[in-house]
Amino acid sequence: MTAAAPAPRLTVWYDGGCPLCLREIALMRRLDRRGAIAFIDVADGETACPIDRAELLARFHAREDGQLLSGAAAFAAMWRAVPVLRPLGVLARRPWALKVLEALYVRFLRVRPRLQRLVVRLTARRS
Repeated sequence: MTAAAPAPRLTVWYDGGCPLCLREIALMRRLDRRGAIAFIDVADGETACPIDRAELLARFHAREDGQLLSGAAAFAAMWRAVPVLRPLGVLARRPWALKVLEALYVRFLRVRPRLQRLVVRLTARRS
């Protein structure tokens, strides 16, 4: 009899309608060889959400050890769950590092719509 696989220690909610998000999640799924992360697509409208769906779609969210995190803190939690990225995630526990990462994340959110359109156009050209 084999032991049951341990439950994922991290839950990540992502926007399955976002081409950037899909690429990021695909990469993280490949890196998460231990199955430490449960990935949940909230774009379908049917998925249960721990907070308002619009808020989940506006910023990246994760639950680590029962604590709901968003933005850079959620990315850092996801990095900590993947061995190859763990050092970066551990570094992000330092307040100064998390502050810098959050500032970068907020800037990214401003250009995200343009980047999404660019990814869609590039993907369409390849088809």
